[in-house]
Amino acid sequence: MEIKVVVGSQNPVKIRCTQLAFQSTFPDHSIHIVGISAPSGVSDQPMTDAETLLGANNRATYCRRLHPEADYWIGIEGGITDSNEKMDAFAWVSILSDKKEGQAKTATFQLPPKIRSLVLEGMELGEADDLTFNRKNSKHSNGAVGILTHDLIDRVTYYEPAVVLALIPFLNPDLY
Repeated sequence: MEIKVVVGSQNPVKIRCTQLAFQSTFPDHSIHIVGISAPSGVSDQPMTDAETLLGANNRATYCRRLHPEADYWIGIEGGITDSNEKMDAFAWVSILSDKKEGQAKTATFQLPPKIRSLVLEGMELGEADDLTFNRKNSKHSNGAVGILTHDLIDRVTYYEPAVVLALIPFLNPDLY
């Protein structure tokens, strides 16, 4: 049986983590992933937990409107929070089906002061990473988490558990 999943992004990292999460969650199914450009409806760099979750939900909802024939629609949105002289990065995953929805958040990690300063000046996190670490388009590869962990955790392995966790209501329909 095939499961069709539409991801609200054309970023290869978000498509790959979704593919891996669905393959491990539904090992007896063929998984077909489609990535589309989906607006978040929030700031380019969400600055709160609530704004980040809203962006993920908006992306998933847009996918459902554009591809109603799919089985699942997913939005993944990276965000940051800033408080008390430190800035934390994280992402929200929102998964919709015809009957259920699930959300999960990644782990959080602290960003370096230089990146924090650039983001507070209005730069998106990916751009701040690229400038700080002399990279190009790092958000389509290992991202801040990969750079800062020396690739012990890249963006795919960072997002994948959150996609699996967002699938909990679908794996336990009698509980949700």
